Amino acid sequence: MLRRALLMLPLASPALAQARLEAVMPESDAGRALLARLRRGGLVLFFRHADTRGEPCDRSFRVGDRPGQRNISGAGRAQARRIGERLRELGVPVALPVLAGPVYRARDTAEEAFGADNIAVTNGLLADDFAGDRLGWVLDQHRLLFSAAPPTGTNRVLVGHRTPAIMVAGEAVGGRAFPEGTALVIAPGGDGFAVLGVLALAPLVGDGFHGC
Repeated sequence: MLRRALLMLPLASPALAQARLEAVMPESDAGRALLARLRRGGLVLFFRHADTRGEPCDRSFRVGDRPGQRNISGAGRAQARRIGERLRELGVPVALPVLAGPVYRARDTAEEAFGADNIAVTNGLLADDFAGDRLGWVLDQHRLLFSAAPPTGTNRVLVGHRTPAIMVAGEAVGGRAFPEGTALVIAPGGDGFAVLGVLALAPLVGDGFHGC
């Protein structure tokens, strides 16, 4: 059952300690409530990249080095495609382009789910381990994207990584709250945002966490 702890975080404030959320499926009561909100538009969906279990850990931490990165698995590619299908089946309006981080597991997830022509890659959704001395800027970009309203009647979709989301949204999305392939459902507030829940549109068997 979803624990509906809301995080109203101003851009300049540190993340607050909160009770942990739990990922819910669309068929659950909490999932149906999140979908009802999403169908009206006005929210942000921040997806963690799809499944990477069984893939080697990051080694080079260079954005353009696919062999040196942890990539999505074959199951992750199928999961990403299913995510796109489920959003369409469930009638969730999505603003284009979808924004994705440049690390391949985020970019590949977005392209499999929404099509490469519908994706814009942004360094603002960079993984923390790839950010170096730009980490503060990357976190500020996450806050801005979480807080900005999408075009009327649509939802903004972002694809990125777990750790920056925890650093911005707090421990409510930490621990096991945010598995690979799930999405934070966020209500933007201009100068802050509320995390409404974690939605699992295409869950896989297992816990959804890589061992890295």
